[in-house]
Amino acid sequence: MLESIRKHSKFVMILLFLLIIPSFIFVGIDQSYFSGSSPTVARVDGQDITQNDWDNMHRYESDRLRAENPNIDTKLMDSPEARYASLERMVRDRVFQVAAQKMNLVTSDAALARTLHEMPAIASLRKPDGSLDADGYRALLAAQGMTPEGYEASLRREMSLAQVVGGVMNTSIATPVLAKSAMDAFLQRREIQVAQFNAKDFAVEVKTDDEALRSYYQANAAQFQQSEQASVEYVVLDLESVRKTIEISEEDLQAYYKENADRLGSGQEERRASHILVNAGKNLPAQEREAAKAKAQALAEKVKVDPSAFAAVAKVESEDIGSSVAGGDLGYFARGAMVPEFEQAAFSLEKGAISEVVESEFGFHVIQVTDIKKPEVPSFAAVRETILHDLKDQQAQRKFAEVAEIFANTVYEESESLQPVVAKLGLQLQTAQGVTREPAPSAQGALAQEVFLDALFATDSLDGKRNTDAIEVGSNQMASGRVVGYQPAKQLAFEDVSDQVKELFVAQQSAVLAREAGEAKLKELQADATKAQGFLPAVVVSRDNAVGMPREVLEAALQAKTDTLPAWTGVSLGNAGYTVVKVNKIVAQTERDEQFDRRASAQYVQLLSTAEGAAYYELLKKKFDVQMKVARP
Repeated sequence: MLESIRKHSKFVMILLFLLIIPSFIFVGIDQSYFSGSSPTVARVDGQDITQNDWDNMHRYESDRLRAENPNIDTKLMDSPEARYASLERMVRDRVFQVAAQKMNLVTSDAALARTLHEMPAIASLRKPDGSLDADGYRALLAAQGMTPEGYEASLRREMSLAQVVGGVMNTSIATPVLAKSAMDAFLQRREIQVAQFNAKDFAVEVKTDDEALRSYYQANAAQFQQSEQASVEYVVLDLESVRKTIEISEEDLQAYYKENADRLGSGQEERRASHILVNAGKNLPAQEREAAKAKAQALAEKVKVDPSAFAAVAKVESEDIGSSVAGGDLGYFARGAMVPEFEQAAFSLEKGAISEVVESEFGFHVIQVTDIKKPEVPSFAAVRETILHDLKDQQAQRKFAEVAEIFANTVYEESESLQPVVAKLGLQLQTAQGVTREPAPSAQGALAQEVFLDALFATDSLDGKRNTDAIEVGSNQMASGRVVGYQPAKQLAFEDVSDQVKELFVAQQSAVLAREAGEAKLKELQADATKAQGFLPAVVVSRDNAVGMPREVLEAALQAKTDTLPAWTGVSLGNAGYTVVKVNKIVAQTERDEQFDRRASAQYVQLLSTAEGAAYYELLKKKFDVQMKVARP
């Protein structure tokens, strides 16, 4: 039945169309008819956030992050933690939006304009008279897919929402005494000694009889399951695949070479120039600067009448002491060596030409280009392969979207096999055995992407052995696969995993024995400190210098009460064992300069501000009855 419908899908669609449209005429159309009922995942002040809202937000956030970081691992964005973070951002924004409305927090036109003008990209669009280049502003936003109206409305909204917690966070203060006290405690140094009870040292004491191992196996059966596995075949479309299909004619290669010969040369173009400088710093009175400019213009007119006299005039008139003795000669220089105004003028002149007066931070220049040294242009044969590679890359980038559409349509329309798309696009059919729902540690490419594995293990793929949809698995990378063999999860027999059971049982029991021995030693030392044998040499630790200590040991040492010294504490290291810590003394702080204290104080205020903002947000969540309907992963 289902196969028949699939084969005659167009006929079925027409039939359904004829049946459904009359019902709209007689009954009417409800919005939910199209949207469907979407479950509520959170509620803020009585307003629901639906699963569709959440999905759309996460998709938007993922696309934004991919655009900003093309090489980002897509698995990170599709993880349950990343998806939940998107929901939390939605809830936070909704809370701030409700708070801003109820507090009547708005952003004035003046505040909006001030913020816009403080943005470097927009500030650079100011005209000499201080007004904004409206066309440049509109073009800047258009390049990012926005209009001025839409961008300003969004910015106004963000500024209004920022006022909600800004009033709390921006008023956080800490006196120097309080900041110093907090940082002194955080940066405290302690001299400690440790006695280690390593789990592996107790392995010989663990009894591994058959009964104990079987009991462990039964109690931890989930550890001894073979996960479901699939044999799959798949194809990947990427830029390299498209690139292999592109042919570049010899005529196109020659044409590209002729048009880009200068760019293909090695090194940079260099220019040799001489100049006459009339000093005029930016801080000179306007009248003196005008006089200097007039002098430079007179000299420019003089040397233009007789260019051969440039060097002689420069020796007498130039106020650049370093170059005047050489007739103004500055030698050869490439782009980036001179101030921008000078460079622009020098690289726009032909050999032997003299510039108009050029103003820079040093004053007014008259420039003559005396020589031009072009980079050596390689032969066509030397750069042919480079040109071929570049042109193929360019065309592959332009052609990828077109080929990707063909790829997606083919794997969907010819869903029983991947051979049609392989034949049509010249792709390589790849196979893999023992594929699981979670990426294997050694997995690469498409099989390392959870989104692709999810598609492979979807019901339609497993039951129908059909191609998956075209899945985006990276930047300019798409994949489609199909399951050709499937083995469901199964419990492994004790006999098959007895060695693994023994290894895990011994590790667990060794850790238990190590912890018991460590706790007993700690109790003994707390009662009689004279029995402190077997401790390693003393070391001084702090949060910025752990001296190789595990994090758990460091935290235990720094948090131990030091009312009486020596102080004793112990910490479990899980399967690694147990450590007893002896705190001998608190070591005096090293001298810190004033700059360090200022930075530390500023950091403390920032941390305090963040904590107060977070506390205020939690208060707002209670006030507006925030309900999370989805459990945190």
